[in-house]
Amino acid sequence: MENYTDVLLVTANVGSLFDNVGEMEKDWLREFYSAVHTYRPRFVALHFQEVGGKEYMANMEHAENFFRSMESSEEMREFDRVCTYVDSHFKAVDSFTALGSMYFIHKSLKSIYQYDFNTREFRAVAGQNRSVGSLEGVTTVQKEKFPKNFWPDFKWSRKGYMRTRWLIHNQGMDLVNVHLFHDASNLIACNSSPSVYSGNRKKALRYVINRISDSSDSPLPFFLFGDFNFRLDTLSLVQHLSISAEVQTVKKDSSNEVERIICEEKDNDHKILLQIETKLFAYLHQAVFREDNGRALLKYDKEIEAFKDVISEEDIPFPPSYPYSEDYSEPTQYMNTRCPAWCDRILFSHTAQDIIHRRQEGEPNVVYNTLGPNVCMGDHKPVFLCFPLKTNAP
Repeated sequence: MENYTDVLLVTANVGSLFDNVGEMEKDWLREFYSAVHTYRPRFVALHFQEVGGKEYMANMEHAENFFRSMESSEEMREFDRVCTYVDSHFKAVDSFTALGSMYFIHKSLKSIYQYDFNTREFRAVAGQNRSVGSLEGVTTVQKEKFPKNFWPDFKWSRKGYMRTRWLIHNQGMDLVNVHLFHDASNLIACNSSPSVYSGNRKKALRYVINRISDSSDSPLPFFLFGDFNFRLDTLSLVQHLSISAEVQTVKKDSSNEVERIICEEKDNDHKILLQIETKLFAYLHQAVFREDNGRALLKYDKEIEAFKDVISEEDIPFPPSYPYSEDYSEPTQYMNTRCPAWCDRILFSHTAQDIIHRRQEGEPNVVYNTLGPNVCMGDHKPVFLCFPLKTNAP
């Protein structure tokens, strides 16, 4: 007999949460607990990226306290088993990813097992299990930092993936926390379509998919959720936004290198419509990214198309998840640092599509959205997917 277990998956780049300690953390937790209260899941998976923020050496202790406070919170008291994995060993430069994964299991969920990648057996989950540090020797998680040669022309950074495997009422699945490479320069991103950064992400994501599909462990349905850093096709978008503008390219005096791109309106007193620099993307009509949840710009969101052979995604009903203002008074405004994009995503294998239960009538029971749309959550809005997992409970 087919049964269902309600599952909540959340991905959150929390870098700015630890770089801006204070009220933001309280608001963040309140929004998360509110989602748990609203959807009442039996299994919750949280995938974090950039644990500790940019100043991770100074912030890592606070980050670890953040995880402990969630584990012991009154709001999560109904979840009697917790598994926490935090890669916080920043001194291990060759392996540090700053990824963190937390899994909460409700007391009513009786049949749940976690995979041991060493013994290749599932084992029952009991109590609170916390692994913090390098995670070396922890056999219920696989973690890997992307090799240096993935992007030899760019700075090697704390990017990689972390994988766990679960069996819920005889239904197995892999949950993979992913953080891919970002766009280091808006100007370089404008040079080609697709951009060189997009090519790097494509290579890294294909690597992850191959690793979890071709491993010696039998392939299972998988969910990939994290900060993919997917960006809009910048060159095509800029051409569209500046179609009726005069475009000027400003170069550095001493070289032929482009320093700035300025798009001026042909009338309207030559008002600057769009200005692009390495870390500046200032568009006059920023509301276009929020109107109708940015739906008109989804056609420029192309990076997932290369993976349609193996992964799927729910339709996106929310505006770009990055880069939001870190100013408390502007929770729906984007910063002028990057072109807004749907960086934070929850993707799944075609086989996982088959274990998501979709009600035929009435209200949709699969929800894909952001947490805290009207609250300052940092520069990334967390993204969640809530759905009933088909299981084989007796």
